Amino acid sequence: MMLSAPSARAVDLRVESVDNVLDHVERSLQVELDRDTVVRKRRSVGARTDRRTWIRIERRGLDKIGVQGWNGTECAARLEDIAQPVWRGCVVWQDADEPVMWRADETELLPSAPIGNAILSEDPKLPDAWWQVFNASLDALAAQDTQRVATPDTVTITQALVTEAVRSIAPTADFDTTVEWWVPAHADLNWANMTAPTFSLFDWEDWGNAPRGLDSASLWGSSLAVPALANRVRHERRHDFESRDGMLMTLFACSKILGPEAHPQDPRLEPARRMADQVIAELHAG
Repeated sequence: MMLSAPSARAVDLRVESVDNVLDHVERSLQVELDRDTVVRKRRSVGARTDRRTWIRIERRGLDKIGVQGWNGTECAARLEDIAQPVWRGCVVWQDADEPVMWRADETELLPSAPIGNAILSEDPKLPDAWWQVFNASLDALAAQDTQRVATPDTVTITQALVTEAVRSIAPTADFDTTVEWWVPAHADLNWANMTAPTFSLFDWEDWGNAPRGLDSASLWGSSLAVPALANRVRHERRHDFESRDGMLMTLFACSKILGPEAHPQDPRLEPARRMADQVIAELHAG
């Protein structure tokens, strides 16, 4: 019988004290963190160091660390032809008091600032050169090989998960939800994890094989509050969106926006619903 790991308590690192964690990282990696540059997110903390690098620290419950581990940034270092920060090293340790592990990855500094929040409300007006490197990096990623499986939102993506998501917004649909192509994906592609004006893609902890079009659909979903930007994403990644798997991933992205936790004032609701209806009709038509 397999024993399941105990669940960790929910913690928001934006409000939780992390001083002891930062101290531990400094001692372990023999580095000094610039406390004035600390960026706090729900489950990660980052800061610049005195050797002109960046350290990202993540807290993850043991129940969220699967067979493949959670060394995504380290494993992404071997990927070729992708614009990303160079990985330098890491330290991993288990929390003494909770069923939790901590991981700190050190990488080169980003070449430019992150574009914005995960979900944008204004058009960043990215130049054509940016989109060229963006496309080249995503195409290069999809062409590589890995045994990893993507974990968007720390949940391992499976055929069953895709089917459940599609059925949640198309309960009476009778089209096949089977994914044909599984390819490497970043699995957390949004505007907070890319830089501009120089393109770089970071935060690789969830990458792995996923249905073709997951990244494109995820970024489109993050862009829906800015219609021109959402249309640009669909245009640039049209070979993904026009594929059958890309249509399923569009519904997958829509399910996250239209789900039971949707905020009634979310400006993405109406365009997500319209697109879901359109894709469902196309899949029915076959």
